Amino acid sequence: MLTPGQPHASSAVTVTREALDAASVAEGLPTAGYTVLDTLGDTEIGIWEMSVGTATDTEEDEVFIVVSGRASIHFAADDRTIIVGPGDVVRLTAGMHTTWTVTETLRKIYVS
Repeated sequence: MLTPGQPHASSAVTVTREALDAASVAEGLPTAGYTVLDTLGDTEIGIWEMSVGTATDTEEDEVFIVVSGRASIHFAADDRTIIVGPGDVVRLTAGMHTTWTVTETLRKIYVS
């Protein structure tokens, strides 16, 4: 848990990654994992990381900020792809079907 009034280096947070479910992997052997940093009521704040590769997902309600790495995210509903990198902020809504193509290990801070 975060200590109020104290800085915490997001790059120093340990995230244990595991192989993704084979059914969701489209290319490569990506791993992913997350660490919960804290909660605010029912809201979770954490760090999520995925290694290089391509995988599909069904999203939850979330806002995230990319800390490091690069990826493209394809949104199936409107056949649209965005590119994200450090400093980018993205809003996802529950039920979105996405394909993540990570080209440089991606680390993001999420609020969900």
